[in-house]
Amino acid sequence: MAGAAISIAGVVLAAAALGAGHRSSQSTEEDSRALIGEARSGTVKVDLGSAVGEVRLTEANSPGRPIVVLDPGHGGRDPGAKGVSGSSIEKDLTLQFAHELRDKLAERGRVRVALTREDDRYLTLDQRATIARKLGASAYLSLHIDSAPNPLARGATVYSLSDVASDAEAARLAAKENSSNEGLSSEADGSVRGMLSDLALREQMNASASLAERLVRKSAGRYLLRPEPHQFADFRVLRHAEVPAVLFEAGYISNNDDEQLLQQPQKRAQIIAALAQAIEADVASRIVR
Repeated sequence: MAGAAISIAGVVLAAAALGAGHRSSQSTEEDSRALIGEARSGTVKVDLGSAVGEVRLTEANSPGRPIVVLDPGHGGRDPGAKGVSGSSIEKDLTLQFAHELRDKLAERGRVRVALTREDDRYLTLDQRATIARKLGASAYLSLHIDSAPNPLARGATVYSLSDVASDAEAARLAAKENSSNEGLSSEADGSVRGMLSDLALREQMNASASLAERLVRKSAGRYLLRPEPHQFADFRVLRHAEVPAVLFEAGYISNNDDEQLLQQPQKRAQIIAALAQAIEADVASRIVR
C-alpha cells in the first residue's frame, strides 16, 4: 500500500453465512463503522495509530456476518522460534497455519475470516489487536509455535487472558511474547480504548476461557495436547484485542517429533479441522438471536 508507513494490504476476508441477519452483539458497531462508504471499492481502512492500512474485502456488501481474525505470530524482522532441525521458522509455520485455517473456514461457509498478515511482514502486537477491534471481530486467534529448553516438551497449548499466569512457564511465554512489541506509541498505550472497565475485562476473560475450553474439547483425541492444555497468562495482544481471544501454540518447534508433524500438510489438517469446528461453535454460541 503506497504512502503508508506500514502496509496491511494483505488482510483478506473470506465471507459466508452463519444465519442471515445474526451477529455477535459486541462486534456490530465496529464492523458497520468499518464498512461505511467503503463496500463498493472492496476495501476498508484500519487506523493502526502510526499508519492507516487498507484491508481488502470479499463479499464487502455483507457486513452483518461474523468475523474471525486469525493472527499468524511474528513475521518480518521477527522470526520467532527456530526449529530443532534448522529447517523451519515459527513465522513461516504460523503463516501457513493461518492460510490453511482461513481456507477451511471459508470452505465451510459459516464465518468471514481476516488475516492480520498475508505475507512475511512485521506488525506490533498493538497493530494486530487493533485490526481485531476495528473489524469488530467475534473471535481472535493468535497462532504460534512454542519452543522450550527441554527437547522432550511437546504438545499443543491454548492460552486465554488472565491477570495471573497458570504457572512459571505460562508467565515466561507471556513475558517473551509481550517483549516483542516494538514501536508502541504513548497514545496507544494510554488510550481509553486500551483500558477496559473491570466488568468488560472480566466478560472478555470469561468469553476467552470458554473459547479456549471449546478448542481443547474439539482437539482431544485428534492430535497431541499438553497434559494441562488450557493455560492462562497476561498476553498483551489478547488484552488489547478487547474481544474473545486466545493464543494457540500448535506444538513445540524445539521437539523433533512436533516439528516434523507441523511440517506435514496432512498432520496440520487434523489441527485445522479441530480449530475450525471450535471457532464456528463458539461464535454461534454468542450470536444474538
